[in-house]
Amino acid sequence: MKDRWIKFGCFLTGYKYEVLQGCSEIAHRAVKRYTAALMIICILWAFIGYSFVSKYLAAEWYYSILGGVLFVLIILQVERQIILSDSQSKWKYGVRAFIALVMAVIGSIIIDQIIFREDIKHKALFELNAQVDSLLPAKQAELKRQLAETDSTINKKEIDRKAIADDVNKNPTINIVTKQTNPILVPTIRVDTNKTSTTQNRVVQRTTSTVNSIQNPKIAMLAPMDQQIKDLRSIKIGQENRVLKLRSEVEQEAKANSGFLFELQLMYHILRDSGPALFVWALWALLLLGIEIFIMVNKMTHGETDYDATIQHHMELQKRKLRLMAMQTREA
Repeated sequence: MKDRWIKFGCFLTGYKYEVLQGCSEIAHRAVKRYTAALMIICILWAFIGYSFVSKYLAAEWYYSILGGVLFVLIILQVERQIILSDSQSKWKYGVRAFIALVMAVIGSIIIDQIIFREDIKHKALFELNAQVDSLLPAKQAELKRQLAETDSTINKKEIDRKAIADDVNKNPTINIVTKQTNPILVPTIRVDTNKTSTTQNRVVQRTTSTVNSIQNPKIAMLAPMDQQIKDLRSIKIGQENRVLKLRSEVEQEAKANSGFLFELQLMYHILRDSGPALFVWALWALLLLGIEIFIMVNKMTHGETDYDATIQHHMELQKRKLRLMAMQTREA
């Protein structure tokens, strides 16, 4: 079991197990220290990554697990930059301290948003109500304007229909006069000077009128107008229902637009207005910061182990071999 834990520690830290086997207990203890610290960091950031993906990206559980694994991999690669470092560069430790500070702030924000989720919901209720109150009048005025236009159109259509219906009731039928002109021959007797009479036929155009009674054609206009009025009334009922449900629609729209930044703003208001909440956030931030820089402090305060000396010795041997090979190449 002990050997497996050392192998697991080598996997996390990047140490070479074959080299570590020949080293002293001091080197083994250093690997155990790094492994314990990395386990704490990985567990915390796995939880933070899972919560972040699940809550703010609204992903399925398997994507949330993948997000937690990704966060852990990033943390491991950052920590290995310190653990596997051979130099004692202040710039490197300064950069790591800055990264640790940023990660501590981010981690504490995400954790506190989970801890204070009920307070955030309570605060969000007031914020959403204020947002709805600011958006509602403009939307309400627009819907009422559309409702007034629809009502005006219905009134106009009803007036037109009443006029047509009155005309139909007054004149259910109308008379259509048909005129037809036909040529006819009219005999004309003419007497000349010798008192001789002659008969001539003269063509005369005669117009005859026929009166036909038909149904008033405006009757056919009533059914389409009734359907139009019915459709407009349905639209009016829908608009009236939207006016009644407008507040709930605006609330749903406001809730749909809330995300990480909205909750972050609410969290800022809570921390600004509540001393205990700010104290809890500061505790989490300091705890995460301490955990993040724990490995760096451990690396800085503890001296070089025989594992580090072995690695350096192997590097020097490799350099000597390369120099000898270069010399032999030049002599040849």
